[in-house]
Amino acid sequence: MQLLNISKKFLKKLTTVGLTLKKSKSFEERIRVAASYAEDVVELKIYQIIKGSSWTFGILQHEDLLPVVEKMDITKKEVMEIVSDLSTSTHDADDDQTLVLPGDSLIGTSSISNQMLSNLEDDTMQGLDDDMEIIVKRLTGPLSDLDIVTICGMGGIGKTTLARKAYDHLAIRYHFDILAWVTISQEYRSRNVLLDALHCISKHTNTVNRKDYETKGDDELADVVQKNLKGRRYLVVVDDIWSTDVWDSIRGIFPNYNNGSRILLTTRETKVAMYANTSSPHEMNLLTLENSWKLLRDKVFGPKHDHPPELEEIGKKIVEKCQGLPLTISVIAGHLSKTARTLESWKDVAQSLGDIVAGHPDKCLRVLGLSYHHLPNHLKPCFLFMGGFAEDFQVDTWRLIQLWIAEGFIRTSGSGLEEVALNYLEDLISRNLIMTIKRRFNGEIKICGMHDLLREFCLIEATMTKFMHVERTNSTLSLTQKHNVRRFSFQTEDYLVGDCCKILPPVARSIYVFSLLRRPFTTHYNLRHRMRMRLRNLLYSDITQHPTILEVFSRFNLLRVLAIFTGAFHSFPLAITKLFHLRYLAVKCGGNLAASISELQNLQTLIHAQFRSVITSLPGEIWMMKNLRHIHLERNSYLPSPRRESILNKHIVTGMPNLEELSGVCSTSCTKEVFFRMPNLKRLIVYKTSLRADVKANQLIDMSSLTKLEALKCVSYACELSIKRFGFPTSLKRLTLAGSFCFPWEDISTLVMLPNLEELKLKRYAVSGPIWRLSDEDKFESLKLLLLSELDFERWEASSDNFPNLKRLVLKNCRCLEEIPTDFGEICTLESIELHNCSTAAEGCARNIEQEHEEYMGNNSLKVYIHSSHSKI
Repeated sequence: MQLLNISKKFLKKLTTVGLTLKKSKSFEERIRVAASYAEDVVELKIYQIIKGSSWTFGILQHEDLLPVVEKMDITKKEVMEIVSDLSTSTHDADDDQTLVLPGDSLIGTSSISNQMLSNLEDDTMQGLDDDMEIIVKRLTGPLSDLDIVTICGMGGIGKTTLARKAYDHLAIRYHFDILAWVTISQEYRSRNVLLDALHCISKHTNTVNRKDYETKGDDELADVVQKNLKGRRYLVVVDDIWSTDVWDSIRGIFPNYNNGSRILLTTRETKVAMYANTSSPHEMNLLTLENSWKLLRDKVFGPKHDHPPELEEIGKKIVEKCQGLPLTISVIAGHLSKTARTLESWKDVAQSLGDIVAGHPDKCLRVLGLSYHHLPNHLKPCFLFMGGFAEDFQVDTWRLIQLWIAEGFIRTSGSGLEEVALNYLEDLISRNLIMTIKRRFNGEIKICGMHDLLREFCLIEATMTKFMHVERTNSTLSLTQKHNVRRFSFQTEDYLVGDCCKILPPVARSIYVFSLLRRPFTTHYNLRHRMRMRLRNLLYSDITQHPTILEVFSRFNLLRVLAIFTGAFHSFPLAITKLFHLRYLAVKCGGNLAASISELQNLQTLIHAQFRSVITSLPGEIWMMKNLRHIHLERNSYLPSPRRESILNKHIVTGMPNLEELSGVCSTSCTKEVFFRMPNLKRLIVYKTSLRADVKANQLIDMSSLTKLEALKCVSYACELSIKRFGFPTSLKRLTLAGSFCFPWEDISTLVMLPNLEELKLKRYAVSGPIWRLSDEDKFESLKLLLLSELDFERWEASSDNFPNLKRLVLKNCRCLEEIPTDFGEICTLESIELHNCSTAAEGCARNIEQEHEEYMGNNSLKVYIHSSHSKI
């Protein structure tokens, strides 16, 4: 413990000073090895004790830990020596005010990266015309107060390019008396900022003696800057700023003379931009496919030269893989400029794009390495972890958070694990290292992902630091090569399961499978049979019936995460239930889960999918798994009541007190007794079917005991069910009803009684009847989002009083609806109306509401979006 505390202080000191030395890399490696070794010994002993193979009064003996203690003592001495050396080097660095970075790391000096990024400025500004117009307009606007205009986005997206083009724009040159450009970067020195500013000012005025200010102190230089700016309208570009502390230190250098002066700030971190100016920053977007192709074309052939027409199609495929990042396009363009301008050559480039980018670390990956280097230590594993997902994989936020928790990345004291993990995610998004693919209406992140270039950096850094081994080539596995890492991700087309197993050490903690696991083919099979078997494996991946398969999982006694994203088992592999330390399990198989699943007492997340459309049943023993937080099941899974006799007649108080999400249960499982045993449930997805197993068509679904339930989704298949049969909890915020409930519109009054309901979605004939008529008493006081999809009603009689706080109205495929209540134009909070494939009458009504809202409110805050297929018919 003492060793870990020292290491944390050391790493924090490194982060504060900004150093990344070879010694620190070695230090981190030694700490990791020592800590992993200690963890292996302790967890393996716990496993043996639980399984009864090494029970000695249920405690760890001194002789068990003696090797651990000796290893820790050795490492501790090494750490103390490094810390001692660091104190001296840090003192020297403070005196010299120079931060040294290693030349052999992906993370190079900021000055080098700025030089690389500046090379992009010569590029044709494809796709930046609109951005330029916005920036120039803000810089030359009528506001007299000093305004800070901010540009933010991921590394290499073109922030500096845009700022430079604006800086050189003719309108800007005429508008401002003085223009100055200062570059901050991670190697911040206040003196450099002052000298850069004075160097630019000297070009516009003769009052500065350029030979004299080199000898002045920082305070004197600041005074000279302010004196030369006084009375003049100035523009100062502060490029590549990384922290709010740095902004605080330089903000006072540039005074406000109420003459329309401006500061243009660029940063990779949205939080810094928002701190400098709370108004929305200008966020740089990735280039469209068309603009990406134009940029590549102009870089390779020149803006005034034609390109061979046969290269356009493959050229667009190349830039599509660049995902709109100008930095990547520039690197690939440089490579293409040196290759033959033939179709075959360009096809080769398209197939080896990742290798080309990885082969130019100084031009590309080092720029992104700066963002990684600037991360606090607790965010680094969360970021590198993203490389473990397959290329272009879009991950649900709930899944990512549960994986981070299972991996042990989230450390907290007081706050909930999910809350802290969500803050980590928001922080990485703010730093433009993780992309938000989709957000919920309330702003919550629903799906996220990572740009391929950042993923490439993650993979290289993860390999260098032994954070994770990712197998992503289709070449034959090197069965003699053992990987001294704890996490493995298989991302190739397919693999023999036994071969996968052989390259993993017994102490593996995490296995992620994006490949198709298959059994070995015997050599005498003919090609047709092998192809037929391969197709069968694509559908079922029958890997549980081969003897070696049973050994695949049972040998990893310390495994915490087993996530199989592709392939399926014919039946649940019992070997998995021997993995006592397992925290996260995602598996697809036929049949029911085994009763022995309850042996996984540390399991927090259980994802069980079916490849057959049948109702499965969870074992009663699942109620003994008190650490379960998330259960995701294939639809129509039956969860038995927690009766004592279902637990082998043992008089045990069972329940799942930590369960927060339950997805995929059939409605017959939704009994008061079931819900009473999961008091902290927050999210629930229920399916109602007409199958024989679901016989209680009119049963009351009483959820009153779920006092913390926030999100509920109910899906019905060909089975009418009255909404009045639901006992909704008052805590409910989001409700989705989809499928053939066919309850009358009058029953909607039941939902009016939910005081916290913010989102209501009615889909696929959930409601029946030609008229939705709301009375004056029907008020959805808290409702902000209303979505109606595939409903066959014709008239909607309502007023603005029925939805006093509505912000967003979405109508999809409501082709029979003749009009939207015109009174909605008086809803002050209404921000948008979206119509997808609705009637032309409803579309015209939406436009009238938009006009009425503008007249009523005096502004055009309401936006109407119409997506119609009428022209296609």
